[in-house]
Amino acid sequence: MRTTLRRVALTLATAVGVLVVGGSLPASWTLANNLIASAARSGGQPVPIQAANLTGSGPGSLVSAMTMPGLVASGDGRHLQAARVLYRSTSGDTGAPTVVSGAVMVPVGPPPPGGWPIVAFGHGTTGIDEPCAPSNSDSLMGMSGVVAAIIGKGFAVVMPDYEGLGAPGVHPYTDSRTAGLNMIDAVRALRLTFKNVSSRWVALGHSQGGGAAWAADERARSYAPELDLVGAVALAPAADVSKFVDKAKAGTLTQDQMLAFPLIIESLARRFPELSRDDYRNGWATRSWDALTACSGPLVNQRPAAAAGLAPAQLVPSSPTAENRMRDQLQKWALPQESLSAPMFVVYGSNDKLIDAQWTTDAIARACALGGTITWQLQPGKGHGDIDFSAALSWIVERFAGQPAANDCPSR
Repeated sequence: MRTTLRRVALTLATAVGVLVVGGSLPASWTLANNLIASAARSGGQPVPIQAANLTGSGPGSLVSAMTMPGLVASGDGRHLQAARVLYRSTSGDTGAPTVVSGAVMVPVGPPPPGGWPIVAFGHGTTGIDEPCAPSNSDSLMGMSGVVAAIIGKGFAVVMPDYEGLGAPGVHPYTDSRTAGLNMIDAVRALRLTFKNVSSRWVALGHSQGGGAAWAADERARSYAPELDLVGAVALAPAADVSKFVDKAKAGTLTQDQMLAFPLIIESLARRFPELSRDDYRNGWATRSWDALTACSGPLVNQRPAAAAGLAPAQLVPSSPTAENRMRDQLQKWALPQESLSAPMFVVYGSNDKLIDAQWTTDAIARACALGGTITWQLQPGKGHGDIDFSAALSWIVERFAGQPAANDCPSR
């Protein structure tokens, strides 16, 4: 869990670069101090993208589109055009309009017939505060190598920050429905920022981003019928984390889960004031809370010590009422919610210490019952961050080629 996002980027970028070689995608939610330090912008001042269409007002319409000179000036960005966008989206929880930030990018050079096909990349957990957005960083929080590798294969890329990261508002951590809508609207925003972009796209994400890709697949048909989603890839997806509450009650949270649970509690408490933080924490966890939930500033330096002092007994719900309140909300946010719009490929490990494999297996079974084409790969002995995703990358190429996807769901 201490692996940096930079290592994530290098590994995934290498795998994308060859498309057939497997690799590991280390758990991405723990931010290393060097990535936080690199989040400061460099490489000149951003300026508006003159060709961007700012005339709309619905979901996916642009509020602003600014160049990303620091990213473009880097080695990873020399073959792409990039913009940091503010765009309109929708809360999956309330249906209210929101404004979300993200990065949108296209290759340099002539597009293929029909325009650049799109990969929407959903990042794993980077935090729950506004400064935690990858688009705030010239390196996209260490993920610029991933983007460059995908773009090098002839794709446009969108990377939504998700609601509350990079723009004002509360980040609804683990609400995949909201992240999925943010992903769809980022595709719309890309098409308003740069010309010669196709309507055909794939959703790809890991962990929190895996949940976003899954939810985007569910909502794409009804929410964005003008776009052509050809498939979604969910790597170790955070589809349903409601069982965190049961493990917290039993005192069986793993180390990885103990580090994630404070983010869940804090995000829910911000979103729902009736949910008291002190119903879910005590002792050292309470005293170290600000460091445990920080993604930027001096508190990040205190995070390793805060994490080292955590124990399951410090994160036990105080009462059945507290248990039910949190469980009920997490279940409302859990996937699946509806049938899929396009084929989906799920890859997860049997030894995942953050998202229990059984949680994902159960979510897949429920999704199959709702209808849809799902291929999945449960990899023996693999964890949250070391799954082999080579088959998933080949699967994406096949979807863009129009080949039919295999369906592992039992016949209905």
